[in-house]
Amino acid sequence: MLEEIVNRKKTDLKFFQMPRQEYVPHYSLQKSLAFAGIHDGIGLIAEIKRASPSKGEFASDLDIISRAKAYEAGGADAISVLTDQPYFQGALTDLITVKKAVGLPVLRKDFIIDERQIEESARIGADAILLIASILEPNQILEFSKLAKNYGLESLVEVHTKNELDRLLDVYEPPLIGINNRNLKTFKTDLNQTIELFSHVPEQSLVISESGIHTAEDVSTITRAGAKAMLMGERLVTDGDPETVIPELKKGAQLA
Repeated sequence: MLEEIVNRKKTDLKFFQMPRQEYVPHYSLQKSLAFAGIHDGIGLIAEIKRASPSKGEFASDLDIISRAKAYEAGGADAISVLTDQPYFQGALTDLITVKKAVGLPVLRKDFIIDERQIEESARIGADAILLIASILEPNQILEFSKLAKNYGLESLVEVHTKNELDRLLDVYEPPLIGINNRNLKTFKTDLNQTIELFSHVPEQSLVISESGIHTAEDVSTITRAGAKAMLMGERLVTDGDPETVIPELKKGAQLA
């Protein structure tokens, strides 16, 4: 499935058009998560998405403005927006809308494989981009991170296996490393990925545990492993009251 998604992205890029520049205030994802890690025990990136390849459609009628504002009111430290359309029903306009609705760092979550997508991310108002080690070579990640910085963007570099992490660290030590608990080939999730990989991450890198986090007990598990932040999608998108759920989840860090 991952290969299919990337091939579709390459096809879409043949028809690429650069969007107009959006002038919006920018916020640091790294600083926001680090602050939350100190004061709450863990930072939270709350995700906006309508569907996924593994679960299909689960929030097609999502009101992204009210959901983003509820995330902010509930104590989220950043918001991730899926902008891939074919597989996640996202859009660039979703990120633009969310960015204008909240005063939080906004992460563009997509399959970034082309330099033009980095400038595009800056133009639509993103504060950070996701770079995925399973679809990019380590040298590409380094160069894309440098280019992103030139555009005023931070980069969250995502790994799933120790091999991906080792190859990455041979070339570059990212300030933000995401450990994806979901295998992008099988879509199965396992929090042990965070537990197993954390000890191999450089001390100066802030670790975000991604996917498979649903309860305060899960939050406690990844906090004990050493994660300073988490990225949550489906649980928060489908829950009717994120303003109550987010504080309850964050309390899991105090159980660690």
